[in-house]
Amino acid sequence: MNDPLVYLNGEMTPLSEAKIPVLDRGFIFGDGIYEVIPIYGRKMFRADQHLARLFRSLASISITNPHSKEEWLGLIDKVMAAHEADDQMVYLQVTRGVARRAHAFPKDVTPTVFIMTNPIVLPSAAARENGVACVTMEDKRWLRCEIKSISLLGNILAAQNAAEHDATESIQFRDGYLTEASASNVWIVKDGVLMGPPKDNLILEGIRYGLIEELCAANNIPLQARRITREEVFAADEVMLSSATKEVLAVVKLDGKSIGDGKPGAVYHKLYAAYQQAKAA
Repeated sequence: MNDPLVYLNGEMTPLSEAKIPVLDRGFIFGDGIYEVIPIYGRKMFRADQHLARLFRSLASISITNPHSKEEWLGLIDKVMAAHEADDQMVYLQVTRGVARRAHAFPKDVTPTVFIMTNPIVLPSAAARENGVACVTMEDKRWLRCEIKSISLLGNILAAQNAAEHDATESIQFRDGYLTEASASNVWIVKDGVLMGPPKDNLILEGIRYGLIEELCAANNIPLQARRITREEVFAADEVMLSSATKEVLAVVKLDGKSIGDGKPGAVYHKLYAAYQQAKAA
């Protein structure tokens, strides 16, 4: 579909014709929130959790939620139905709206709402089978990473760092402790125990985070959430990424050094299989 239909402020319109005023605060300040929901077989996957995070993020920066949960689901259905692919990735964005340029929140402004979708692109079979390489870097982002903000320059720079090193992701550390990658949560395995950083303001709690907690409980995989040192990451038996587009993906090389035996491990294989079962449920 060369010019797909999107939703913008109450109207379905071709993407090429969707326009916002230049004084929209999302454009001027990055003053907005976004969410991404995977669609499998034209069914939203964990939509309740994605919308709950959208609502939390909006509340955290005092943007009035413009729609009820039911209205959001209806709008997503409308955009999804206008596209041919059965498996999609729906993108939602809400900005504070259009106002005179001034830093403080304007009064009596209407939020801008934008929804689009694209066919979902998942890791290749080779990446699944062989794992991927990542690099590390210092986490220099702001201290409210739990907000899914459209102000993503820090993440963009991390992703560019990975691209320049022919890596899948940049895995970040703050003061020597693991936080997250540019667009993924990060997990390690040691002696059969899966570990991830705590759900605090230093990471965006991915929807996969909660799903992995559920999958571990259902598959007898011990799980710990705690601060993880850089040394522990390099000494891990396994390292994994999780996100809506990566699902669960094994990291087998970090800064050119092999993780474990250099192959996707047993815990990864178990979680990946359980993830696929959850998608099909």
